[in-house]
Amino acid sequence: MSFEAAVHAQATELDRLAIEMTAAAGSGHPTTAMSLGHIVTVLMFGTMRHSPEVPDYPTADRLVLSEGHGVPIVYAAAAKLGIYVGRDPEARRPLTVDDLKTLREDGSVLDGHPNPMEGFPFFDTATGSLGQGLSHAAGLAEAARVDGLDRRIYCIIGDGESREGQIAEALDYIVDHKLTNVCTIFNCNAYGQTDKVSHQQDAETLAGKLQAYGYNVLTIDGHAPKAIKDAFDQFIKISTDASTKPIAIIAKTVKGWGSATMQGGGWHGKPATGHAMEQAIQELAEKRNELTSALSSADAFTIEPPPAYSPKDYAVGDMPSLADAMKARDMTSVYQTGRLSTRRAYGIALQQLGKINPHVVALDADVSNSTFACDFALDSSLKERFFECKIAEQNMFSVAAGLSAAGKIPFVSTFAKFITRAYDQIEMAINSGANLKIVGSHAGVSLAADGPSQMSLPDIAWFRSFATMRDHRGNPGCYVLQPADAFAAYALTGVMAEYEGACYLRTLRPDVEFLYSEEDVFNLGGFQTLSEGRDILLVASGYMVHEANKALDLLDKNGISASLVDLYSLPFDTDKLLDVANASGGRIVSIEDNYGGGFGSAVADALTESGDGFELVQMHVKRIPRSARTPNEVLEQVGLSSQHILETCLKVLEVGVGAV
Repeated sequence: MSFEAAVHAQATELDRLAIEMTAAAGSGHPTTAMSLGHIVTVLMFGTMRHSPEVPDYPTADRLVLSEGHGVPIVYAAAAKLGIYVGRDPEARRPLTVDDLKTLREDGSVLDGHPNPMEGFPFFDTATGSLGQGLSHAAGLAEAARVDGLDRRIYCIIGDGESREGQIAEALDYIVDHKLTNVCTIFNCNAYGQTDKVSHQQDAETLAGKLQAYGYNVLTIDGHAPKAIKDAFDQFIKISTDASTKPIAIIAKTVKGWGSATMQGGGWHGKPATGHAMEQAIQELAEKRNELTSALSSADAFTIEPPPAYSPKDYAVGDMPSLADAMKARDMTSVYQTGRLSTRRAYGIALQQLGKINPHVVALDADVSNSTFACDFALDSSLKERFFECKIAEQNMFSVAAGLSAAGKIPFVSTFAKFITRAYDQIEMAINSGANLKIVGSHAGVSLAADGPSQMSLPDIAWFRSFATMRDHRGNPGCYVLQPADAFAAYALTGVMAEYEGACYLRTLRPDVEFLYSEEDVFNLGGFQTLSEGRDILLVASGYMVHEANKALDLLDKNGISASLVDLYSLPFDTDKLLDVANASGGRIVSIEDNYGGGFGSAVADALTESGDGFELVQMHVKRIPRSARTPNEVLEQVGLSSQHILETCLKVLEVGVGAV
């Protein structure tokens, strides 16, 4: 039997399964899946090197389905191949055709869109929020290069999806970084959800754009087996040659291929049921007979196994003290001043982590000399593990998700304000179980002169929402960390690297005085008690710890005994904080230099859930700031100076300024 007949037979079989499983689920996207039947058949049944028994084998080629709604076709192929599935790696089993009926069921490993954390490890990252998969593929490709592996990464993108700006960012990145081990495949079936795609996304226009980007573009019939195989063979030939152009394939396909009644508009996200399903399946059978013969087998394929893997014995060392790390960099005189910005301490820690932990990688978005991720980049021994992503934050965070999926520990740095444009990408990375370490510098109002367009003010509230839920491992979805001084920033950077899961570290631009020493310990979920008093408790974070410290002196002059807690972590030890609050008279003032919904709201939730009687006043930024020359001027402007803290405490205690 010919190769073409075998592919046609298998593709029509997969298409039929896609129709049946979406009908059983009552939802899904069968027509997108059917447009991919031939491409997925050639990929998964012959081109990709992979092991069905170990779908996440370290050297196996990878498939990223950026248009995640087309996943039924991959599930169908996985069932025919017996690819192993299961949330517990020790209890995986082969996927069967009968399992396809559980698509989108509660408890099924076949999630509505790809997600390895739900038990389908053939995929590396969660996709479905369109536009992100090509960046994931780039991250996987970067990791393969660092590890010296010749893994090939295939990424399927929808033509309508190609309008997402992140696709352009990823295309740029792949050419810029010479990632010829990524095969970019555009599924040009000409239809989006409501109508045909724009002329700007049709096959011919896309081909012109890709050529302008610097790709070798191959335009093929996406239902012609030999043309598909020839294109993949061309990619394989150049996949290890960084001196040539990366390949992009424009595959012209038919949405709903094989069933005339399911083609065209009106079928996106709509399964066929009843008579419509019977008719579609009959049409597929007729198409199969037209292209093959009744005797053609759908199983005449041989999968090439992945190359053998020899794990390397990586040794992870211990971080030196901040003093020793600075001494090694001729920064002893700076250390002796007793002042250092938390962003600078992060850079020092990041470099040390790179030296002691070979899994640590760093990414930055053209601001490394401000975030101080440059400390990593400028070390010649670490250079190959630093990825400059330029001004393309969405791509950067998704590249980091790909790196994480390949076993790296990515530290991703940019201005905290610019992280907001990648919130979707970060959420998808958390859904993927990514071991992501996010570092936002120049955060809060202490940025001062640059004004609100550069300050990050809603970030704590957004990241805090992930701290209120549990991830697939049962841990907080994201730890939110805001160190108040260099010792805390240095220590917490190291702690993040040891933890498997997402963390957000918020760093500051101005130099701040040391509050701690080498002996102080910082843990995820912890806090520091800087002062103990009987009348009131100040709970502050980040820069505001210093302002609250000033307020302690003012309160003392007014005869008020106050406690001060540096609440550097969300979530935190609730019981321990309640003990401090009770010992401080049950009156609390929270202080943070961001919009509401952050640390103060987390304290409010803890107090409410305790059921005990407390009084809490939240101090945070309650208006849009404007530029000012100094942090103190902005604090006055937004009502967060030490004097404002004093006045708030006096009001809580119902006494006047200067009176006790």
